[in-house]
Amino acid sequence: MYDFAVIVDWLTFAVRWFHVIAGIAWIGSSFYFIALDLGLRKYPHTPEKVGGEQMQVHGGGFYRIQKYTVAPDNLPDHLVWFKWEAYTTWLSGFVLLALIYYLGADLYLVDASKLNISATIGIIASIASIGLGWILYDLVCKSPLGKNAWGLQLTLFAILVAMAWGYDQIFTGRAALLHLGAFTATIMSANVFFIIIPNQKIVIADLVAGRKPEKHLGEQAKQRSTHNNYLTLPVLFLMLANHYPLAFATEYSWLISSLVFLMGVTIRHFFNSMHSGKGKPLWTWLAATLIFIAIMWLSTYKSEVEASDAAPMSPALEKFANAAGFSEVHELATERCTLCHAREPLWDGMHWAPKGVWLETREDIAKHAREIYLQVGLSHAMPPAGLIFLDSDERQMIVDWYRDAVSRTKS
Repeated sequence: MYDFAVIVDWLTFAVRWFHVIAGIAWIGSSFYFIALDLGLRKYPHTPEKVGGEQMQVHGGGFYRIQKYTVAPDNLPDHLVWFKWEAYTTWLSGFVLLALIYYLGADLYLVDASKLNISATIGIIASIASIGLGWILYDLVCKSPLGKNAWGLQLTLFAILVAMAWGYDQIFTGRAALLHLGAFTATIMSANVFFIIIPNQKIVIADLVAGRKPEKHLGEQAKQRSTHNNYLTLPVLFLMLANHYPLAFATEYSWLISSLVFLMGVTIRHFFNSMHSGKGKPLWTWLAATLIFIAIMWLSTYKSEVEASDAAPMSPALEKFANAAGFSEVHELATERCTLCHAREPLWDGMHWAPKGVWLETREDIAKHAREIYLQVGLSHAMPPAGLIFLDSDERQMIVDWYRDAVSRTKS
């Protein structure tokens, strides 16, 4: 019989899989059309209404792609719109956020050592910040500042740095970086939903009707599309960062995530310049490398963190600490797991606990109860094969402890 933890874990896996597939589709089409748009050329034989064209070869065939500055004489009945990739990526990402960080808010979202708030308040802060982020971004872009390219970029970067710092003051390290990624991804998806697609529909309707489209509609859509293009690489970094403690569990993780935006912009500038025929600015790779070295250096700063059970646990965690068999599980974790999963790991060459997971104190064990249950009790993911041995009785002891805690909650 499958219990709730197993169902949630598999559901999370399925949604994550779908999210990655949708993201690949969105990023792939985005990168393709940006490269195509930058690479279009006008030749002597190019038709009058065509602003540029390009010949491409793929899969053994040749493609002649033309971009019309005005509507062609005849539009096909079926016009392909590239929008669902963006929508499904955002929707699946939000579901994944809810499954991991809202259902597991006591463990993954809020950090009482930073700000002692309830899980409910943390979830509200999460949703509000993501939604308000788009509103603030949209207002800035539509303000007079939006016509000043450099002024707009600096302002938007300042907003991202402020959000990175703010998230780090409220949420866990993992959640802070993940939320900065979600904050940015929401801006990108909303650009498609609220600006790019609606503006494109208006332009098409005007062209078909023989009216001259308003210039600002195309300019606005182009601006937002460009922003999306430059934000893609940093968002990917932030999505992957929660697997690497050196990114999310160090003193300056908010600054690391801020610098990632600069690194992503320089890398995209190289490809955009190359695709537009403006050369290959190799200095961008030097700049990206130096920024990455700075990020590595920042990640090595390690403040002293002491294990302590002085602070009272929340009721959600207390149920695991009071469940039958907890003392034995705690002793088992202390003997077998803290070689690596400690604030000061004893394993040679290991300076940070894998994925930032500590298993030293009562609260540590309670916070990671579901992970211990799934990775040690039900599966053999931990401890690593061949290093530390746990027999079937010890694994069953973990299963019994976790299920006793869950059954107490239900009763």
